[in-house]
Formats: sequence, C-alpha cells, structure tokens
Amino acid sequence: MININKNLIPLALGTFGLGMSEFVMMGILPDIANSMNVSIPTAGHFISIYAIGVIFGAISMAFLSKNKPLKTLLLGLIAVYTIGNLLTSIAMNYEIMNLARFIAGIPHGSFFGIGVVAIKQMAEKGHDGRDVAFMVAGMTIANLIGIPLATFLSHITSWRIIYFFVGILGIIIFTAIVKLLPQFEPMPYTDFKGQFKFLKSITPWLLLIAITMGNSALFCELSYINPLLTKVSGFAPKYMSILMFVSGLGMYLGNLFAGKLSDKYTPAKVSEFTQLTSFFALLLFFFFAKIPIVAVILVFVCSFCLFALSAPQQILIVEVSKGGEVLGSSLAPLAFTLGNAIGAVAGGLPIEHGLGYEFAPLAGVVFAFIGFILLEIFRRKFKP
Repeated sequence: MININKNLIPLALGTFGLGMSEFVMMGILPDIANSMNVSIPTAGHFISIYAIGVIFGAISMAFLSKNKPLKTLLLGLIAVYTIGNLLTSIAMNYEIMNLARFIAGIPHGSFFGIGVVAIKQMAEKGHDGRDVAFMVAGMTIANLIGIPLATFLSHITSWRIIYFFVGILGIIIFTAIVKLLPQFEPMPYTDFKGQFKFLKSITPWLLLIAITMGNSALFCELSYINPLLTKVSGFAPKYMSILMFVSGLGMYLGNLFAGKLSDKYTPAKVSEFTQLTSFFALLLFFFFAKIPIVAVILVFVCSFCLFALSAPQQILIVEVSKGGEVLGSSLAPLAFTLGNAIGAVAGGLPIEHGLGYEFAPLAGVVFAFIGFILLEIFRRKFKP
C-alpha cells in the first residue's frame, strides 16, 4: 500500500460510500421490511430497483460524457448519490423507497467505470490490477467495518439514521474529489454511435453476461444472508453484526488477492477460477447451512468470491471496449448490479413458494455454472 498513488484516495472514498449505499440494505432488510409493512421478499425489490438505477445511469453516460472532464463527471455522480441516500432515509412508504433507491443507484456503475478509466491513465505499467483493487477496497472496507457497524446501530437506533449518515458521507466524498483528485482530459470522443462499436464483437458480451451470472449467483445467497443465518443456521439476531464482519472480511481479502493475482497471472484466469469456486461454495451452502460453523465459513468464501471477481473483470471490460471506454467501463458495474437484482429476485422465489431460506443459495448454483462456462469461452477468445 505504500507505493499506491495518493490520488486514488478520493476514488476509494467514493466506492466506500457506494458500498454503504448498496450493501447496508442486506444486513437490515428485515428492519426495513417491517417499517414498510411488506414481506422480506418484497423488500428485496429495494435491492432490485437500485440495479435499475444503475442501468439508467450507465446508459446516461453515453449521452452526458461527451467532452466533459472525468473529474466533473465524478462530482456530478456523487451529488446524485447524496440526494438518493438522503431521500432513502426519509422514505415513508414502499413507492417512495423505490424512487429513492432508484436515484441512489444511478451513480453506482458510472462512478466505478469512470474511476477505472482514470486509473488506467494514472497507473504504473503492470499495476492496473493493484490500483483498481485499491479503488474497490473502499467498498470492501465498507463491508468489513461500515456495514457491520451500521447493522448493529440499526438494531439499537433506526435504519433511517444509518441512511442519513450514508447520505451525509456524500458531502465528504465530494470535497475529497475536489481537493485531491487531479484533472483528467476527457476521453477521445468521436460520435455517439462510435461508443457502441465495440459491442459488435461477441467478446464483451460474453464478459458482461458472465459478470451478470456470477453476481446473480452470489446475490441469491447474500440478499438473504440475514434470515438464512438466523432462521436456518440458528444464529441469534444480535450476532448479525459479527457475521456481517466475517462477510466483509471475505470481500476485503478477495479484492486484495484478486488484484495482486491479476497482475501476476491474468484477470481472465483469476475470474474463471473464482467463478468455479463460487459454484462449489453455493452448492455446499444448500447442504450444510444448518451447521453454524460451516455456514460461517461459506459466508466468508462466497463474499471472498464476490469481490475476487470485481477488479479483474473491471480491467477486462476496459480492454475489450476500445473506442468506448467510458461506456464499456460503466457497463461492467451495470452487469454486476443487474446480477445483484436478478439474484435478489431469484433467491426469493423458492422462499415465496414455501421452501426454506437454504434454497436461496441453491438457486445461485445454476447461475454460477453458466458464468463459469461463459468465462471459459471468453478466456479462449480474448486476445489481450
């Protein structure tokens, strides 16, 4: 970490805020469901609508990024982030909450995407993986420290207070970007149609669909981690903050190791191996969720895989989107978050049909296998 460019700090702060905005919902979903007078699977829609906001934001970048400095775009995205999370904190019903989560989701993919493009300009040669992992580390630290703390505080105060502070965090991130992040030249811009030219190749589609499948798989488990661990594994709700810390530790270490391994080997190989690992972890979760110690280990492994996929695939999408880097780099987080939404819905389906919460990770097994096959095909076709 000593050799990391200090200019990366505002980007890491940004992903910390985005991580809090997105993932804190998982740990306090029952509290929010109770407050809104809806079932837990219905509250899972707040996770899905966030993904729709991400899709809208990513596509909007194709229109809004023309000749605009990267720093200006990042500041605008954080302003939207702040509004969305403050509105979340005061949402009084299901409809307003959906609107708030949609707004909060708009900057997510584009911030990551533009951040990766900025890093490609700043990174030392051969250290793309390390520097992207440093940016993504903000999100993993949110999961390691911020979200367990927020889960604990939500039980003794209110989930609304949590999202209020998540919104206020946006002001701090905005200030850090203004003061610490250097100016960048806008990405070369030919015309609107030219940004989409890279999508004529099958290679980026293989990667984007694989990303979606991989995150769908893991979010079948992660979206319902609270009831899965309390109702199936038998943990008391008061231990959820500790269990969320275990999950966050897995995310932090997964991102750290994936960044280093991507520089040593290749991002494609790291992604494929990680996806296969998640397949076995989710399958084991279905069979052994009732054994507390095994459940904790598998929570760690699934969370490790989630972020071990992130940095390598962020790098890969930039490499296969020549001429449309801003759009392409925004599409990867979009695919990640679309996977989150699909996983939240797919994981909830067996529960809505009367099956136990252990069937949520089982639904993810199919997605994980499809993702692995797609990554294998991608690796064979991709020529860096």
